[in-house]
Amino acid sequence: MKPEYRLHYAPDNASLVIRLVLEELGQPYETVLVDRKAQAQNSAEYRALNPNGLIPVLETPDGAVFETAAILLWLSERHAAMAPQPGSTDRAVFLKWLFFASNTLHADLRMLFYPDKYIGDAKPHQDQLQTVLRQRLHRHLTHLDQAAAARPAWLGAPQPSVLDYYLACQLRWMALYPAQANKSWFTLAHYPSLQHLCAALEHRAAVAVSREAEGLGATPFTSPAYANPPEGSAT
Repeated sequence: MKPEYRLHYAPDNASLVIRLVLEELGQPYETVLVDRKAQAQNSAEYRALNPNGLIPVLETPDGAVFETAAILLWLSERHAAMAPQPGSTDRAVFLKWLFFASNTLHADLRMLFYPDKYIGDAKPHQDQLQTVLRQRLHRHLTHLDQAAAARPAWLGAPQPSVLDYYLACQLRWMALYPAQANKSWFTLAHYPSLQHLCAALEHRAAVAVSREAEGLGATPFTSPAYANPPEGSAT
């Protein structure tokens, strides 16, 4: 029987979050490589699924869904798992941090990684922007670490949430990218509750499968290395 889900992915891109959640949910899925080296995300075929040309897209029985947080929310509701469900008293607080991770944390990361897309090619301007972004990211992580320290059922709990995987991937990327930049500003140990979250996830079967599929190495969140995937590339 053909799987319900088809994940358009590139290794170590935001699609990794969706792969991890599908694995955690135990849902069968197909994968379709989006070859970034060939700019496949800009092809007419891919743009028909996501007109913004961003990765990932998840094809579902309800049609193609894009935007990482939207996919995560849709999956958690459809399978009634990995997030407080509608009607739960934890729903509101979970949603605000999920959308903080998407609209604020992830958005700032994109600017840090691709400053030329936002401010042009002038290196001094890029450096200034990245300095401000690193300061912002430190504040974001401090707030998230404080939220995780309270040990809510949807952040850093024994049963992972979609937000756990989203944050773990973003913490991974902070340690690795931009590839040639000085990354001494980021130390995971400065955020002990988030570090604990990452360490716990590394023992999950979903992470083991995803590590193998995307060549992520033995400790993809606590001590990450650049991906060495069997197909495609992260950049």
